[in-house]
Amino acid sequence: MKALKHSLFAMTVAAATIAPITGCSSTTQAGAVGADRKQLLLVSSSEILQLSNQAYRETLAEARSKGTLDVDYSQVNRLKRISQKLIPHTTIYRPDANAWNWEVHAIKDDTINAYVMPGGKIVFYSGIIERLKLNDAEIAAIMGHEMAHALREHSREKMSRQMATSGVLGIAASALGLSSGQAQLVGLAGQLGLDLPHSRTQEAEADKMGLELMARAGYNPNAAVTLWQKMEAADRGSIPQFLSTHPSSANRIKNLQELVPTVEPLYQAAKKRS
Repeated sequence: MKALKHSLFAMTVAAATIAPITGCSSTTQAGAVGADRKQLLLVSSSEILQLSNQAYRETLAEARSKGTLDVDYSQVNRLKRISQKLIPHTTIYRPDANAWNWEVHAIKDDTINAYVMPGGKIVFYSGIIERLKLNDAEIAAIMGHEMAHALREHSREKMSRQMATSGVLGIAASALGLSSGQAQLVGLAGQLGLDLPHSRTQEAEADKMGLELMARAGYNPNAAVTLWQKMEAADRGSIPQFLSTHPSSANRIKNLQELVPTVEPLYQAAKKRS
């Protein structure tokens, strides 16, 4: 067992050493919050965009067939108005983002969910707005966070990381002649030790970038805190943070509170301009 651990460790370290040489860069500029982490990018942007556009079209087609796409015009217009205030500030991170084909849609569904697909495709489910009784600034906090995922190409990074880790773990299992049960344990170790912590890193990164976007757009950054307080109240019986791809609400709130003073001057400057 000791030899197995040493072999797996050595292979994982080798992969981690090779990966930065072959595909590490940053998809965005740092901004005021310092989003300058190097990313493993083995998959091209065009490949991710093609896949995401297909999923996006399917999502809209399904909602349209159910009669749930953009049925509340006032809600859709509200989302569009907020997005139009946020989008110009995406250039702080990516100069090319202002030229993206941004779209905004609302789906009538009780689900508490929202996302921005690669390339700027914004989708909100009515449940997240109505069940949490969100004000405009809280919607901006969600939208800014999800925009950050798209700007940082987190989907591309996640797929690249999965390719790298599954490859090295598969090689390890094959080389060591592990049984299927042992291989599953190796895969679980890879998920817990490599994939999930990275997802938490992405979430924390999107939080701070989203906070800057909303502040620059003139939305009170403290609304990100009240948003997650509402999320925490709605999210009873959540799974432990160790097994979650998201930071716990309590940790998230604490981190956001600590970040607010960093972006407060941007918010005050935006208020003076308006």
